[in-house]
Amino acid sequence: MFSTTKVITDLEQITPEWLTAVLHQSGALTAGEIASFTANSGGGHWSSNAQLALLYSDNAQGDCPTHLFLKMVDTNTGNGEFFLPAEVTYYTRDYVDLPDAPLVRCYDGAYDPEQKRYHLLLDDLSATHKAAYDLQPTLAHGQALAEALAVIHAHWWGEARLGQIGASFHDAAHLRRFAEIGEPGIPHVHTHFGARLKPHWPATIEQIFAALPHRLAARAKDKTDFTLLHGDPNPGNMLVPHVGERPLYLIDQQPFDWSITTWSGAFDLAYVMALYWETELRRELEMPVLRHYHHTLTKRGVHGYSWEQMFDDYRLCVALMVPAAVEYMRDGGDPDWNEFRLGLVSRTLTACDDLNCEQLL
Repeated sequence: MFSTTKVITDLEQITPEWLTAVLHQSGALTAGEIASFTANSGGGHWSSNAQLALLYSDNAQGDCPTHLFLKMVDTNTGNGEFFLPAEVTYYTRDYVDLPDAPLVRCYDGAYDPEQKRYHLLLDDLSATHKAAYDLQPTLAHGQALAEALAVIHAHWWGEARLGQIGASFHDAAHLRRFAEIGEPGIPHVHTHFGARLKPHWPATIEQIFAALPHRLAARAKDKTDFTLLHGDPNPGNMLVPHVGERPLYLIDQQPFDWSITTWSGAFDLAYVMALYWETELRRELEMPVLRHYHHTLTKRGVHGYSWEQMFDDYRLCVALMVPAAVEYMRDGGDPDWNEFRLGLVSRTLTACDDLNCEQLL
C-alpha cells in the first residue's frame, strides 16, 4: 500500500507538493498537480483533524478528489494506555483487495513507532454522509449495518485466514485484562446509579465480572469462527447517507492496547445493539438483524457456522458489553456524561436479562 512514510503531526506540514505526491502515489492524480488548498481544522476525542479543499492545475487528470479529510492521532492517551496503530492497517492493508468494503477511500496512511503517532488522508464525505449519532435505527438501517459488518468479517474469517496477516489471538491474560479493565467503575456505578438500577443488577454485574474471564478463555479454545473485528461500531463511528441507508461506512477503528481485536463477529453486533440502541428498538430489530447478518455471512462464503452457535456467541458478547459499559465509570463519574453512561449500563443489563446471558457464564 502507498505511503509517504513520513507521519504528519501538524497541519503546517501539509503543502501542495506533499498533496501532489500523495495523490500521484495513490493513483488518484495521474497528471498535473495541486495548485493550492484551504484547510478547516478540528478535533475528535483522541485526534486532531482538518478538512482540505483542493484546487488543481489546469492539466490535472485522474480522479482528482476535491475534498479530503486529514486525521492525525497521538496513540498515547496520557494515562498509560495506548491506541494500537490498527487504524492504519485497517485502511492501508486489511481491506484494500475487497472492492465493496464499507471503508472510506484512503489516499495515504503512515505510523511512526518512535513518535507513536499516525495520520490518515481520507475522502471527505460530509457532502453526502453524516455520523449516525442521531439516527433512529430502523430495520433497513440494521440490515445495512449487518451487511457492512458481514462483508469485513467474512473477509478474514477463520484461524487460517487470520494467520495470513499475523493477527494475534488473545491469551487468557489479555481476555482477563479486558474484563477487568472496567472493575474500578463498579463502585461508582453503585454510588451514582444504585437507586436507579433494578434490584438484581448489582449482583448480575458482580457475577459477570467474576465469570467472564474463565468463560472467554474457554470460548477462545476454538478459533474456527473468529474474525477481525471493527471493535467500536458505535453510531458515531458509522457514516450513513443523508438520504437512504447505503452505502454505509465504518470509520474510527481505534482499539486500545487492551481491546479485543479478533473474536466472534457477533461482538460488533452486540456492541452497537446492546450498548447503544434503545431497548424497545433492540427488542424489535435484534433478531431480524442477526438473521440478516448470518445470511449475509453465508452469501459471502462462510460455511459451517450454525445459527445456533452464532446466537450463543452473540449472547456471550452481550454479557461482555456489561464490562464495556461499566468501564466508562472508572474515572469516578462525570456529571456531564453520567446520564449517557447510565443508559449504557441499563441497556446492556436489560439485554442480558432479555437473552438470559447469565446462563452462558
